[in-house]
Amino acid sequence: MEKIQVGLFVGSLRKESFNKKIANHLISIAPEGYEYKIIEIGQLPFYNEDLEGDKLPDSYKSFRAEVEALDAVIFVTPEYNRSVPAVLKNAIDVASRPYGKGKWGKKPGAVISSSIGAIGGFGANHHLRQSLVFVDIPAMAQPEAYIGNAAKLFDEQGKLTNEDTAKFLKDYVAAFSEWVEKSVKK
Repeated sequence: MEKIQVGLFVGSLRKESFNKKIANHLISIAPEGYEYKIIEIGQLPFYNEDLEGDKLPDSYKSFRAEVEALDAVIFVTPEYNRSVPAVLKNAIDVASRPYGKGKWGKKPGAVISSSIGAIGGFGANHHLRQSLVFVDIPAMAQPEAYIGNAAKLFDEQGKLTNEDTAKFLKDYVAAFSEWVEKSVKK
């Protein structure tokens, strides 16, 4: 049986990104029958409809093909000014075009937000969900995932050391698997 392919879209490009560390932790706890992988988004030029057709960048082509091949998606994002980083919104836009031929449609999804503050990116989480509705990604409603105080959760090697957060993410991944299995027809 083929594994269910889950793309992880990390909204921070920073080398020591807490969100990338969370995504790497998710990869390490992916359930049996699932393959989680980070889908790179930093290479994508800002979406510009003038680049469609003959001028379509190779990075758009390969990214759209990669998104199309996925069975499910998880967005792991920081909060920038109560919203998502431009790089993440751009990735959503690139794979949603050309209009009517987007690659996201009906893939079950989820959102994890984090911040160094206590509220864990609440604003970004909910702002991102607005875009997901339009591109037809049914996002898991419960449990919600707001990872606060992210700077205190990892060791120098980037490993998650907070047991409560590790348990929460394990339970979150289990709930996501149930969400996906209700949605994905293999």
